[in-house]
Amino acid sequence: MTGLLKATSKKSKSTSPKMTQDDVVYGHIFDAILEQRLPPGTKLSEEALGEIFGVSRTIIRRALLRLSVEQVVSTRPNRGSIVASPSVEEAMQILKAREVMELAIIELAAENATSEQIAKCRAMVAEEHEAIALNDTGRSIRLSGEFHIELAAMADNLPLMSFQRSLVSQCSLIIALYESSKQHNCSYDEHTQLLDAIEARDKNKAVALMKVHLDHIKSKLNLHDEISTQDLHAVFSNVLKKKA
Repeated sequence: MTGLLKATSKKSKSTSPKMTQDDVVYGHIFDAILEQRLPPGTKLSEEALGEIFGVSRTIIRRALLRLSVEQVVSTRPNRGSIVASPSVEEAMQILKAREVMELAIIELAAENATSEQIAKCRAMVAEEHEAIALNDTGRSIRLSGEFHIELAAMADNLPLMSFQRSLVSQCSLIIALYESSKQHNCSYDEHTQLLDAIEARDKNKAVALMKVHLDHIKSKLNLHDEISTQDLHAVFSNVLKKKA
């Protein structure tokens, strides 16, 4: 295990005592997709990733397989893996699926959210606000995605949580491909309003606010523009610096 993986595992012991090398690699790639540092279509070389993270190709394959199950990585026979690149039709289907999922999640969250979970989300929104103020686009996008994943945790429904992780990641890819405005996609003000409705146990208001929020996201997509891929070593330069 490299120094990076040792440090990451040690840091996570209090919250995830069984964290494996697979988990660490998966987490880095998942975050890079959420932050849009890994654009759709990027080739995920097992050799390069193994070198970057200092682990075997077997571990890299397991992490990529997990991401492919979540449909954010596409594995091509004899050609390796790439970050998924949803077509316009696929993008529309994913957005519709997320709408159905988010409305169910927000209703359950208004019923089941604990005060601790709400406080955690408020702290997350504050971090998101800070990232926006600092023009740290990647971090703000990741925090926005994590906010929506945390809403699924509030719903207290494990299948919904699993589906939500996949849909949030896929939507990050769609935004990377098709967003017409480079402004922040999810307003932290809207996130605050959603939390207020959840805390008030007002399911109807929470659902109505979520519909507006999702419409806001979709309104910034033109479903035409695409962006180029990036070099893996550049994407994970922070990992390489920690290893040095």
